[in-house]
Amino acid sequence: MDRIQNRRQIFNRKEVVGALKPLSNGPQAAAPHERGEVLKVIKDALAHGREEIRRRLEADEIDGNMAVRSQSFLIDQVIRTLSDFSVTGGLPVQLRANSLAIAATGGYGRGELAPFSDVDLLFLVRSTADRAAEALVEYLLYMLWDCGLKVGHATRTLDDCVSLARKDLTIRTCMLESRYLWGDETLFAAFENRFFSEVVEGTGRQFVEDKLRERDSRHERTGDSRYVLEPHIKEGKGGLRDLQTLFWLAKYLYRVRDMADLVERGIFTQSDLRLFRKAQDFLWRVRCHLHYVAGRPEDRLTFNVQEAVADRLGYTSRASARGVERFMKHYFHVTKTVGDLTRVLCAVLEHEQAQARLRFRLPSLTFLRRLAPGFVLDSGRLNIDSVDAFEKDPVRMLRLFHDAQRLGRDIHPKAMRLAQQSLSLITPAVRQDAEANRLFMDILTAPTDPEPTLRRLNEAGIFGRFIPDFGRVVAQMQYDMYHHFTVDEHSIRAIGILGRLERGELIDDHPTASRIITGVRSRRALYLSVLLHDIAKGRNGDHSVLGAEVALRLAPRLGLDEWETETVSWLVRYHLLMARTAFKRDIDDPATVATFVSLVQSPEWLRLLLILTNVDIRAVGPGVWNSWKEGLLSELYFRALEDMEITSDQPRQRRGNRVEAAKQRLRDRLVGWDEETLEAYIQRGYPDYWLAFDTNEHVRHFALMADAEASGGILKVQAVFDPVREAVQVTVYAPDHAGLFAQIAGGIALASASIVDAKIVTLANSMALDVLHVQSINGPFDGDEERLGRLVRRIEDAISGRLHLGRALEAAHRSPFIGRARAFKVPPRVIFDNAASNAYTVIELNGRDRPGFLYDVTSTLTGLGLQIGSAHISTYGPRVVDVFYVKDAFGLKVDQPAKLARIEELLMRAMAGVKPDEPARDETASESVPALT
Repeated sequence: MDRIQNRRQIFNRKEVVGALKPLSNGPQAAAPHERGEVLKVIKDALAHGREEIRRRLEADEIDGNMAVRSQSFLIDQVIRTLSDFSVTGGLPVQLRANSLAIAATGGYGRGELAPFSDVDLLFLVRSTADRAAEALVEYLLYMLWDCGLKVGHATRTLDDCVSLARKDLTIRTCMLESRYLWGDETLFAAFENRFFSEVVEGTGRQFVEDKLRERDSRHERTGDSRYVLEPHIKEGKGGLRDLQTLFWLAKYLYRVRDMADLVERGIFTQSDLRLFRKAQDFLWRVRCHLHYVAGRPEDRLTFNVQEAVADRLGYTSRASARGVERFMKHYFHVTKTVGDLTRVLCAVLEHEQAQARLRFRLPSLTFLRRLAPGFVLDSGRLNIDSVDAFEKDPVRMLRLFHDAQRLGRDIHPKAMRLAQQSLSLITPAVRQDAEANRLFMDILTAPTDPEPTLRRLNEAGIFGRFIPDFGRVVAQMQYDMYHHFTVDEHSIRAIGILGRLERGELIDDHPTASRIITGVRSRRALYLSVLLHDIAKGRNGDHSVLGAEVALRLAPRLGLDEWETETVSWLVRYHLLMARTAFKRDIDDPATVATFVSLVQSPEWLRLLLILTNVDIRAVGPGVWNSWKEGLLSELYFRALEDMEITSDQPRQRRGNRVEAAKQRLRDRLVGWDEETLEAYIQRGYPDYWLAFDTNEHVRHFALMADAEASGGILKVQAVFDPVREAVQVTVYAPDHAGLFAQIAGGIALASASIVDAKIVTLANSMALDVLHVQSINGPFDGDEERLGRLVRRIEDAISGRLHLGRALEAAHRSPFIGRARAFKVPPRVIFDNAASNAYTVIELNGRDRPGFLYDVTSTLTGLGLQIGSAHISTYGPRVVDVFYVKDAFGLKVDQPAKLARIEELLMRAMAGVKPDEPARDETASESVPALT
């Protein structure tokens, strides 16, 4: 490796020793009153060295590898200087020359330290009873701690080291990287000899298995994908820890000092070594800059720091992508390289040790199946029989993955590497080859799980080469807090979820989709539409429209007939339609369902669209899919079927019949009620009320109304945790009046919660029955009765006027969310729609979420004299999408252009948190859309 240049600019040891010399005049020199002067000299030298390393990195004078080696060199000099000083006058006792050795361990032992990384030290002693050695350890540790360093340490004899390393994998790994720093070199050499002879010898296979098992567990904790949009640069898949794992395995098995030694042994090629060095350099540069941006040890590359790190690394924006998106795309490609190198090393290890795959796999009956020409089994993996196999037949590259999937075998790294090196063989002629396209569709629609094979295809680069449109979204960022994965990873995960859905594995979470999937006309159309639904993301324009055009070109090439091609194109074009309708529109409004049905047209397309919507949402990331969304989508599905007059497993009921049926179900449940009172209560509900809730909810509402009236009160608030929807259901029964919803929203905001869904009902007795689902921004409410009680009191105080909401919310209203959400600029937008409902004007608001957002906009609507008939609240990461069905004071739609313009102006100010009498703040560019649709 290259040497550190101009070391004295980082730490001038001669100068520091000279400054310490006057303080070293015998055993009393480090007395407490003088210790501060010693500490100042060391702290100043440490601060100067750190600043010099930072300057070099930020000026691009050094790369990432050199930066962490320089940090390690700086700490080496501090420790050695302090140790020398301690034995020449800093300790009150005399240290024997051969009683102690200091070693660096862990990452510091490798000579790699990020700016704020821990410093791990091993103090080797011949005897734990040596008071002089104990005094030096104590002196050194306190000095290092006072310098602001975080030091992990252990004091052990040689016997302790051997015993603990045998028992504990973490300790053994830490000691594996030990490096001599100071003291008795003979003692350290004895430690190394005993460690390798008594701990390492004969345990190589077990160590490899344990480390790979540990790696898999770590990957699972950090998302189990290298394409997580907020990756953990150290522990995540393809991160620094995976590179370090390669080094641990190599050193444990081959006693190498550097990865370059693997080239001499024939394990890595020079090309592999270059890839390793480049990946290591990039990841270290990112981690160092991440530490500098955060000002502390930080290893998660969250949205709020990605742009700053990208700027530091010189990624500028271009017409095709923002600088931060280009940076993250490079990051994902580097993590893929780390995965490739891991496969290479693991394959060599297996071959050399003549053992089966180290990672768990299911038993297979491959020996009973014939291999296609050109393929062989090598250590249980599918391999090619010659280095020119792909040149002879490029289609064989797809057959390699097809047959590996069919046989349940992994692909040998040699075959994988050759495939990656042969991508140029996938020409337009290969893309048009009927057999190649058949193989791809077989892979995509395999009854067994197609997800792993598609991921292998993608990591080999074949997927993007065979389907260039897919290649454009490989490692494509979806720069928001809603999505968790890159576009390609999201699409591949969606295929995996579709397969599980079809095999009946997700019936509890997706009951309707699981039941109807067996009746779809074309599996090929369904699977291809799921794969292609985001194919045009990252292009200039509506990705749904552009993706539909891609589908029209691609589907016939892949062998789909005319109907299937039209179906795939339609599904890609409208893949967001069902979610937008269910989550942003009032599906109790017949006009909403009618508009939806006019676009869907076909019951088959309706089935396919519901399935696609289910898997698309679930594939966004963990925790995004829930039963609330499943309920809304299923309700829309069945109402659309009814509107199409498709009976299937739904009773053939028109609206009036369904209302009467709902009332009768309630009568059957409330058998103990006075009949006259019950009928009076029933008459309070308009038809929309009976269709908006199920019987269980009707029962709860009637009990709540009865309780309120029995107690003589006119206000009743109930909050109950709903585990099905993973939210708190808040029911408010209160006199209806202008501004009621705004008061409820304000009270909920003061309780540090946000509304995720709301149904607003006005009863015939002029009382409001509002049902909202609420989630806390400070952790779930589940089981916390105290917090639920506080939520209820806040709402009651807000409605009753005991709180001045404007003043109470002002602090939160003025303070936008800190942290990750602030990394995003969400242009505020106002959309009016007078066609979506027969009775209401629909107003859709898009903006960045913040405390008090909903209160501000609902207060504004009330102040404009608008009545809110229903509200539909959705949050996608930092973006909030609120839809309100409103009438004017006379119960009419709002259609006057001047009135619409005034509403838009004030709502834009409200979304920005600006009071009506304040000057507007240009928080983010406006993209309002006042046009009626």
